[in-house]
Amino acid sequence: MDVDVITREPAHEPALHTSRLFLASCVALGSSAVLFTIKADILGDLRRAFALTSTQLGWMLALAAWGFTVTILVGGTLCDLIGMKATLAFAFAFQIGGTLLTIYAPDRTVFALATLVTGLGSGLMEAAVSPLVATLYPGQKTQKLSVLHASWPAGMVLGSAASYAFTRMGLGWQAKLWLVMAPTLAYGLLFLPLSVPATERVQSGVSAAAMYREAFRPFFAVLLIAMLVSAALESGADQWIGEIMKKSGLPSGILVLGWIGVGMFFGRLFAGPLVRALAPTGVLMLSSVAGIAGLLWLSAVHTPAPAYAASLLLALGTCYAWPTLLGITSERFPKGGAFLLSLMGGAGMIAGGFAQPAMGKLYQTYGPEGALRCAVVLPAALVIIFALVWLSDRTRGGYAVETLRERGRGSAG
Repeated sequence: MDVDVITREPAHEPALHTSRLFLASCVALGSSAVLFTIKADILGDLRRAFALTSTQLGWMLALAAWGFTVTILVGGTLCDLIGMKATLAFAFAFQIGGTLLTIYAPDRTVFALATLVTGLGSGLMEAAVSPLVATLYPGQKTQKLSVLHASWPAGMVLGSAASYAFTRMGLGWQAKLWLVMAPTLAYGLLFLPLSVPATERVQSGVSAAAMYREAFRPFFAVLLIAMLVSAALESGADQWIGEIMKKSGLPSGILVLGWIGVGMFFGRLFAGPLVRALAPTGVLMLSSVAGIAGLLWLSAVHTPAPAYAASLLLALGTCYAWPTLLGITSERFPKGGAFLLSLMGGAGMIAGGFAQPAMGKLYQTYGPEGALRCAVVLPAALVIIFALVWLSDRTRGGYAVETLRERGRGSAG
């Protein structure tokens, strides 16, 4: 394939500024993970508070995923049009508003609206931080996106520990949701004084028409399918694992979810050496095998020690897919810019939206063990997909990265 050589001018912003933008992005993504984890811990409380069945609650949770999907699909275009900082400002407002609305919701209708608003904010945030990091580190996209998305499991761990502590203190679900406000306010304050650059696609002078054409390349369709399947696995398993483990005889299912977060955090934080050794597609293939083993093992445990061991294996089976697929998209389709990244994120959230009620239905119909065993079909499909892509790359000489020539520098917001 034709590959342009990157020719970058010396950065006009100091290195500290880049580091601060990266830190703010990590805190922003982590704040969404805190909310995700706390909601996983209070599913039973929410079901009782709003008189919902497990299936109905699953559909309520899906509203957040659909709201996320809507905004992340348009968020990539917004990043180009109004800038990434303005997009982040809207995200912040929606996330604060949605959390407050959830806390004070008087009935299931307002709860549903609050869930949707929160999802809209999370989608805008995700739509901005991934292309921002890809822009900040054009030569290390997969590695830095993996570190960025390590903040998601880090948020899971913090949210799990704090939520568990609140439970031990006898505090209710509303008090737990107030915890979400701290990291959300933190990322808003971190971004406020910083100048945010224009997206890589805008800086490189790639036209909008060329950007949209990238979405029709066959390999991108393969990546979209892989994202749909892998996100359904990660979102469905993680959101329901706490409740499933409680029903499997474990008194602290939220701690299992937190332990999964620990495994995901370290897996993503140190993904760089694995990616360099095995190529991104090789890492994804082996990770999917771990996902199969983790689900099967979890379906058979009833005591804490094997539950924690099996959940760690599941963490390795789910931690690499989302950031690595974004990295592959950014490295193989740089002309697609924030738009293609938003399509990938949107595909992931569509899958997550359907995975929530589906997992709830499986749990309600077959019980916790049956639900986990049914989910094995997802990582099994991923093994096939990633093995085929890995073999295809091998026949072409290995994994290849496309780069862009930068024509100018810009700032938006």
